[in-house]
Amino acid sequence: MIQTPEMQLDPGVVEILSQVTTATLTTILLKKGLRNVWLRGPRPLRAGQSRVVGRAFTVRFVPAREDLATPESWSSPISSRAAIEAMPAGCVAVVDAMGVTDAGIFGDILCARMAKRGVAALVTDGVVRDVSGVLGTGLAVWCSGAAAPPSVAGLTFVDWQQPIGCGGVAVFPGDVVVVDDDGAVLIPAALLADVLKLAPEQERMEAWIMTEVLNGAVLPGLYPMNTETKARYESQS
Repeated sequence: MIQTPEMQLDPGVVEILSQVTTATLTTILLKKGLRNVWLRGPRPLRAGQSRVVGRAFTVRFVPAREDLATPESWSSPISSRAAIEAMPAGCVAVVDAMGVTDAGIFGDILCARMAKRGVAALVTDGVVRDVSGVLGTGLAVWCSGAAAPPSVAGLTFVDWQQPIGCGGVAVFPGDVVVVDDDGAVLIPAALLADVLKLAPEQERMEAWIMTEVLNGAVLPGLYPMNTETKARYESQS
């Protein structure tokens, strides 16, 4: 696997989506007919992590099988180590750990290597290990917690850059992932242009509505807007 141009987001895209909450993105995608875009499980490992935007680099684990999930497997050409060496700078590593929470997929050493390669964030429905060391690497991590046992105690690594399911959401390589305090949201690559057009306006509109609420406005006719309120909003925008 090598870095390809399509895995890199234009800096302008990152700038726009960095100003859009995951809550807003779920609303926009709901209007597009997509209800299942929020990954269940991943939460910020460190409080106050900045919002991160990047294309998904997918990694997949399956249930542990004793003849395959061994410490010796870490030296295989098909291993989590090899996957990390294929991760391009700026990507978001999205790891399908099937929600397993008693075996850490990566520890401090692997996360340090990801940080060194410029990976923007790690997102998984599983857990990490060596949590204090992982925090020390500076890598932004969204996960379901921490556990001391290594990955092979409960999982078998199988592949990278293939479609996966993470937190109950289908994730394809190159999809866009945005993560913040509310968790991780997936933007299908094919819908990115539409989201970029709609998201800034949705944020502006909701900010205006919040100002109205703080000024004492009642909700009926304001949220959602009726025709009169919309005309007033547009005249002030």
